[in-house]
Amino acid sequence: MVTLAKCGLSLINAAEDLLMIRRREFIAGLGGAAAVSPLATRAQQPGKLPTIGFLGSTSATSGAITATFLRRLRELGWVEGRNIAVEYRWTDGRTEAVAESLAEFVRLKVDVIHTIGNAAALEAKRATSVIPIVAAFAGEPLRTGLVASLARPGGNVTGLSSQQSEAAGKRVELLREVVPGLRRLAIMTTDTPEEVLQIGDIQAAAGALGIDVSVLEVRRTEDIVLMFNTLKGPAEALYISNSGFIIIPNRERITTLALRQRLPTISSVRTWPDAGGLMSYGVNYSYMFRRSAEMVDKILRGAKPADIPVEQPTKFEFVINLKTAGALGLTVPASILVRADEVIE
Repeated sequence: MVTLAKCGLSLINAAEDLLMIRRREFIAGLGGAAAVSPLATRAQQPGKLPTIGFLGSTSATSGAITATFLRRLRELGWVEGRNIAVEYRWTDGRTEAVAESLAEFVRLKVDVIHTIGNAAALEAKRATSVIPIVAAFAGEPLRTGLVASLARPGGNVTGLSSQQSEAAGKRVELLREVVPGLRRLAIMTTDTPEEVLQIGDIQAAAGALGIDVSVLEVRRTEDIVLMFNTLKGPAEALYISNSGFIIIPNRERITTLALRQRLPTISSVRTWPDAGGLMSYGVNYSYMFRRSAEMVDKILRGAKPADIPVEQPTKFEFVINLKTAGALGLTVPASILVRADEVIE
């Protein structure tokens, strides 16, 4: 009897031990799942994946941008459709689409909003003070009030500055070296706060070199052709701002019209010489979107935008299109070619 009792007790203890082991394994499994899905502990709708609201300027050239962004997210453990969702919205030259898209992101309760450019980030900040915002290519984050400090942004916005003010003078100098005797420069821009600040930087740099500057403001897509009609004669080169609302979606049209009027152009992004523009000098696009993906990753894992410093670029790339130079009758000095990061032939 005693022996049977002891055997029964041993069996019960063994069963309890097995249950404890299985319970620990189950809890460990939950912990592993949480590591894969960092937002699991946050309030989520049942079955809803963590969601990024991605606002861009044009769907026509979105492939390279989103591919770089998504590739870096995959490297960090986020796979679109599996453990994360991305809602894409493209403005395609419609300024009203910016507010519409941001309002939709707020309504969808996305977990992070990703914007491109300072103006779009400012609009996002006005649309929500709760949803975290990562701004790529924020040209003037401090001077426009997008963030309180680069080191400690405060609020719900962080991102990457493209340091447009510092690079503006360099672009004017490059035009001066490639276009002999340059005396009259036109600036194609919009009326966003970022662009207004940059106009002053460009005018100061051009003035120091004895170059007169005329400012041509584009408010609607229809203004582009009208603007080029006013450039017949007065301008010898064109500085193109990288405004995402109207100018970027019309890149092909602008470069075609500039070539037709034999106007050398420079901008901040290499996609312009890819499209037939003469030169670009600015931050590397791939680097920018890899870093913005890393910021999104940090936020999805619990970091606050207020505590993530706004990054400033450490390297700029200079791209020149020799085919366009030939079409414009320009001979690019060897001193320029050796400084180029890429020469399109």
